[in-house]
Amino acid sequence: MVPVAGKPLLQWIIEGLKRNKIRNVVVGVAYKKEKVMDYFSDGGRLGVTIKYSNHTVEGGTGEGFRLAIERHVDDDVFLAMNGDELVDLNVSDFVSFHLSQGGIATIALGPLRSPYGVAELDGSDIVGFLEKPILRMHRVSVGTYVFSRDILDYLPEKGDVERAVFPRLASMRRLKAYIHNGFWATVNTLKDLEDVEKQLRGG
Repeated sequence: MVPVAGKPLLQWIIEGLKRNKIRNVVVGVAYKKEKVMDYFSDGGRLGVTIKYSNHTVEGGTGEGFRLAIERHVDDDVFLAMNGDELVDLNVSDFVSFHLSQGGIATIALGPLRSPYGVAELDGSDIVGFLEKPILRMHRVSVGTYVFSRDILDYLPEKGDVERAVFPRLASMRRLKAYIHNGFWATVNTLKDLEDVEKQLRGG
C-alpha cells in the first residue's frame, strides 16, 4: 500500500498484470490485510477479479504461495510474484519460455543494479566514478516467477521459497532462468521509493 507516483505500489502491479491480459488475480495478505482488502475490494474498479488468501507473516513466501495456490489456483501453469517489485516483462513470452524448458519453476532475472557508486581504478589511482552502475555480468531475481503446479510438492509449511525451494529445484535442474533486460525495480527502502517515483513519473 506504499504510495508510489500517486497510487499504491500494488495497484501499479495489478495494472501491469491487466496490460498483460491477466484478469484473475490472487493477492496473499497478512500484515494490515484489511487496508489492502478495503482498497482493492473485488478488483472490479481496476478491471480484474481479485481473490484474497490470508497467511501469516511468520510463514513467509512459502506458506503464502502454497495457501494461495491450494485455495484459488486451478491452472497447471501460473504467474507468481512478490508484492514489492515492479517489472515490465511480457507475461506471454515468459510463460512460453517456461513451457519450453520443462522446469517446475522459472525465475525472471535482471541485471544487478549496484546501490553504490563504483570507483574506477588505474593501479592505486582513482580515475573516475560510475554512479550506481548496472552490472550486467551478474543476474538477480526480479521477484517474478512462473510455476508449474508440481511446485506444491516442494512448498514448505513455513519458510521462504528463495531459501527452502529454489536451491532444491536448482540441484535437480528443474529451476530455469528467464533473462529480462527491461525495467524492474524493488521498493524496500525510502531511497528505492524515491528512485522508482522518478522513473515512473518520467514514463
